[in-house]
Amino acid sequence: MAKDKIVLAYSGGLDTSVIMKWLRETYRLPVVAYVADLGQGEDLDAIAKKARKTGASEVVVKDLRDEFVRDYFFPALRANAAYEHYYLMGTSLARPLIAKAQMDVAKEVGAKTVAHGATGKGNDQVRFELTYYAIDPEIRVISPWREWKFEGRPDLLRYAKKHGIPVEVTSDKPYSSDPNILHISYESGILEDPWAEPPEDIFQMTVSPQDAPDKQTEITLDFKSGNPVAMNGKRMKPAKLVERLNKIAGANGIGRVDIVENRFVGMKSRGVYESPGATALFHAHRAIESITLDRELAFLKESLMPQYARLTYYGFWFSPERRALQTLIDDTQKNVTGTVRMKLYKGNCIVTGRKSPQSLYDPSIGSFDVAGGYNQADAEGFIKLNALRLKILKSRR
Repeated sequence: MAKDKIVLAYSGGLDTSVIMKWLRETYRLPVVAYVADLGQGEDLDAIAKKARKTGASEVVVKDLRDEFVRDYFFPALRANAAYEHYYLMGTSLARPLIAKAQMDVAKEVGAKTVAHGATGKGNDQVRFELTYYAIDPEIRVISPWREWKFEGRPDLLRYAKKHGIPVEVTSDKPYSSDPNILHISYESGILEDPWAEPPEDIFQMTVSPQDAPDKQTEITLDFKSGNPVAMNGKRMKPAKLVERLNKIAGANGIGRVDIVENRFVGMKSRGVYESPGATALFHAHRAIESITLDRELAFLKESLMPQYARLTYYGFWFSPERRALQTLIDDTQKNVTGTVRMKLYKGNCIVTGRKSPQSLYDPSIGSFDVAGGYNQADAEGFIKLNALRLKILKSRR
């Protein structure tokens, strides 16, 4: 029987660098380092070199940037999905894609075991493993944080030092960050005090709003069937559009969020995020929907958003219920086509115009200055019918 292999989702950070060594020592199996390129802006050649130096028998790098934006972020954008009102889920959306591609690598290299570096307290372990099992119910999963004796990252730092594993996280920078093309998330360490203000030097994608230019930056964003397709009249591929918008919005202090969120596993967690391009697209998408969606359809869609966001945040991206919601949401987006004009200014996305060939906005009906298209006398019966139950309630009391 052929010897099994372990495919490790490897980032080159503290956790997965230690895990690489630990897996080799504990399981005595070859470990394939799988690196997902999600536009995190890191030197992937250096990460691959580090993986081999730490003990990887093979390194596989997957470029997932366009797939990430097109097939994960854009569907969530079409839903206007924001977990607990604020979080645009840059990490939540990345995990199922990372895990899906990891399963592809496992199939390619003939491995029956996969491993990840998510902790036993966080959401990511759930997101990874729900995806694994949705794709292959028989897959063997190793979660080192639920097995080993290390109690926290200080233990990992000592282990890394002992074994000569180079890491970026030090006691002088006691927090963790997780970048991708959509955002950077920051957590743990000094950020675990919800009263402590995040130090300005942690932010990498955005300038402070108070240091942003005093002049507004005007942009236009074009949508087709709910998807962003162009900026300032220039069509771009999904990843390129987000990358370009990140720079423009980030330079204007757009997209910082500091929240205490409810993890799926039951505890509260403080997260600091910066998502400049995604934030601008979120506001622009809502603006184009405002003139292209029927009122009741918009209300139905908005009422479903919290459930969609919860399913995504909890890791049920490949669940039948998320797929069903996506089908309904995408049906609402058929006519969400047009252009939005925005001004970006010191942390604010200010919508200044929207137009669409599918617009439901009719000034001849809605205008206070034009009488045509609407008989105002009809409002009397409408009001009386809606007031009927209120009258009955009052008379009974």
